[in-house]
Amino acid sequence: MSAGEENSHIRSGLTNQLPDIDPEETGEWLESFDQLVEAHGTERAEYIIRTLLQRAGAKSIGVPMVTTTDYVNTIPKDQEPDFPGDEEMERRYRRLLRWNAAVMVHRAQKEDIAVGGHISSYAGVSTLYEVGLNHFFRGQDHPGGGDQVFFQGHSSPGNYARAYLEGRLTEDHLDGFRQEVSKAPHGLSSYPHPRLMPDFWQFPTVSMGIGPLNAIYQAQFNRYLHDRGIKDTSEQSVWAFLGDGEMDEPESRGLLQLAANEKLDNLNFVINCNLQRLDGPVRGNGKIIQELEAFFRGAGWNVIKVLWGREWDGLLEKDDDGELVRVMNETLDGDYQTYKAESGEFVREHFFGRSEKTKEMVAGMSDDDIWNLKRGGHDYQKVYAAYKAAAETKGKPTVILAQTIKGYGLGPSFEGRNATHQMKKLTVDDLKRFRDTLRIPVSDEEIDADPYNVPYYHPGEDADEVVYMRERRKELGGVVPERRTGGKTIELPGKKAYAGAKKGSGKNKAATTMAFVRLLKDLMREKDFGQRVVPIVPDEARTFGMDSFFPTAKIYNPKGQNYLSVDRELMLAYKESPQGQLLHPGINEAGATAAFTAAGTSYSTHGEPMIPLYIFYSMFGFQRTGDSFWAAADQMTRGFIIGATAGRTTLTGEGLQHADGHSPLLAATNPAVKHFDPAYGYEIAHIMEHGLYEMYGDHDGDRNVMYYLTVYNEPVLHPAEPENLDVEGLKGGIYRLKESEAQGPKAQLLASGVAVPWALEAQELLAEDWGVSADVWSVTSWNELRREAVSAQEAAMLESGREAKVPFLTRQLEGAEGPIIASTDFATAVPDQIRQFVPNEFATLGADSFGFSDTRAAARRHFKIDAHSMVVRTLQMLGKGKEAEEAMEKYQLSDPTAGTSGEAGGDA
Repeated sequence: MSAGEENSHIRSGLTNQLPDIDPEETGEWLESFDQLVEAHGTERAEYIIRTLLQRAGAKSIGVPMVTTTDYVNTIPKDQEPDFPGDEEMERRYRRLLRWNAAVMVHRAQKEDIAVGGHISSYAGVSTLYEVGLNHFFRGQDHPGGGDQVFFQGHSSPGNYARAYLEGRLTEDHLDGFRQEVSKAPHGLSSYPHPRLMPDFWQFPTVSMGIGPLNAIYQAQFNRYLHDRGIKDTSEQSVWAFLGDGEMDEPESRGLLQLAANEKLDNLNFVINCNLQRLDGPVRGNGKIIQELEAFFRGAGWNVIKVLWGREWDGLLEKDDDGELVRVMNETLDGDYQTYKAESGEFVREHFFGRSEKTKEMVAGMSDDDIWNLKRGGHDYQKVYAAYKAAAETKGKPTVILAQTIKGYGLGPSFEGRNATHQMKKLTVDDLKRFRDTLRIPVSDEEIDADPYNVPYYHPGEDADEVVYMRERRKELGGVVPERRTGGKTIELPGKKAYAGAKKGSGKNKAATTMAFVRLLKDLMREKDFGQRVVPIVPDEARTFGMDSFFPTAKIYNPKGQNYLSVDRELMLAYKESPQGQLLHPGINEAGATAAFTAAGTSYSTHGEPMIPLYIFYSMFGFQRTGDSFWAAADQMTRGFIIGATAGRTTLTGEGLQHADGHSPLLAATNPAVKHFDPAYGYEIAHIMEHGLYEMYGDHDGDRNVMYYLTVYNEPVLHPAEPENLDVEGLKGGIYRLKESEAQGPKAQLLASGVAVPWALEAQELLAEDWGVSADVWSVTSWNELRREAVSAQEAAMLESGREAKVPFLTRQLEGAEGPIIASTDFATAVPDQIRQFVPNEFATLGADSFGFSDTRAAARRHFKIDAHSMVVRTLQMLGKGKEAEEAMEKYQLSDPTAGTSGEAGGDA
């Protein structure tokens, strides 16, 4: 089978299955069409073709969908707009950028440093960046607001090189590449990391797939702000630079339909198609650009291919019978990569030599002429035409598929090589060849003197190139990328907003999930604050008792609700609206996390503080979307993550994959996430109030935090807030909830969340049946107790000679007598985090291993975490072995059906 047959899917195949019963008539039609193009141009021809296709459909004439077009540029030469800039001037400083970017990485490979970096990525993408930065990407001082640009992670040296010419960075900064601590305050992060460079980067993108996902939801959130009347974002666009290899990530393609369904014409993907992954070709035996074209076109996107530079225009114009296009169509990606690692002579023989016609087409060209036939992603004119068309497209998002060469201009050792991604330094010969190609005024002597200290080159503040570059950015509204944190301040809710949660549930039982939802409703009613709350629920709102939000807050949909709702007569009818407050992304945790990130960074990207609250099945949070939360932390997202239906035994009937016994441990790995496991409504109120204060209150501490609350669907009685409540203890992670009035040996029972009621039950049993006086402590955060204690321990190590700081946990438990028994509905590793900081003997009861479906009481008895298990373990810790054995028999500890710790039912 030939390569052409193997890859026949790359062409439209419109006539493949039909016989030509009258070739002469067919020829006349084709001749007529050619004359139309010649006389009236491609735009008129396109209109006629579209009109004919529409008429064919009306006449029920079957025309297969064209998912791919020929392997040529989408925009014909006669439809290209004039390039508005000074191309020669832009080429001059683009050469400086490419030199400084490469030298920066090269200098970081000195023997005593060797921190790595990527030379080839920016070399291939520089034209795509520079056309945008000179003519399209708006800075934050633009009257219409700034664009949001997601730069590719591996090409960050190019961004630093530009900032150097702009005067934002110095040579000391460039020499601090990837040495963020040792070269502080001049260190530069390896990739776009807003947390590490909070005034420079806006979006973290190096976690493959997260960038495109977040870009889609950033564009959606821009519309959300506009539709709700919070900010006019109508002139702001989102540009995401991606790699063709990156598009293999499920997250890269998984949400394309959202952008199309919501007609996000404020969103543009630019995919740098160098046909290479990190180790080799993306589709060596195929055509990744054609595959992506079909995928995006099928998802409803506008697709623009930029494959060939202007040097190809004359050849394509002479291609009367389509023979050159046929060769382009049938040539595999692996071959295209090889051509740019060889020579003009090789390309003449192996590409143009595939056909006598194409071989003849280049007979008058030298090997150098053939070698200089550029790929489209390196041609200013072609890229500008594509960007302009994308910016003017209405009603759908656009993807630009730009064919480039990885390592472009770096010489034969780098260009198109499989290993180019891993190559961190240039040889002396490579440096000299690269210098000559770019015409950089650095002498052989300067290179030979110290090959690892090759000089950067800056032409001077008054050089024409630098003045031009800065003028372009000034006209477009300032530098890009740039991150700002200034913006509006918000007035936080007063005590009244939390009063309902603090007065308890009276005689009625309620799940902590419902206690949270009721508090959320009160917060959303707060004047001047409530509109900034962004509830985000991935298709479980009814499970969490949030269907009451539907008719009031409404569900955001830019199209509104254009159908007759099946539940329209009900009080809690499903209501969609362009002004809807509730983001409801469907069965889509990844998308919901991206929406959370966009909303939680609005204080920076838009100067509009918003309060996202993402509510989800806790098992599907940090386990499924942990990488997205890590990116959210890097982007310094602020907001609340609510793991509803938490616990390994609480979500009855759901079973293994829904039983969360470990999300606090996963959350603990994210330094920006503060996990809390509240037991009652008043605890939730204080935690939420303190979280809002940390994020937007009047203080000088870290504001860039995310609060993760695990709440449960088990109904319990919520007491009113106790008098003399230890609020600081509650916020700090532990407070004494109930001191025992019994006389006898002392013990301390620690519990969190849904385990607190069974700890209180154990307290009663210990007093009544065994004469033990056990105090009950509510641990609102095992994670935060450990973090604070570790911090205190580190301070003590570094400040020897001074009075050592005592961990908060140790101070809280000071004077608490007897052994400590901790129980939760999580794995033992959760409470075990604090073991080393507890002054007393310590025992942990936890729900290790997999969850399963059963009653709550039976599951808790199985895991030995319930009230009776706490009693037995307490007696053992007190050295009362005989009583412990009696208790085991009395309570039938080995019988799952004998458990009583747990409520039936489970409505949120």
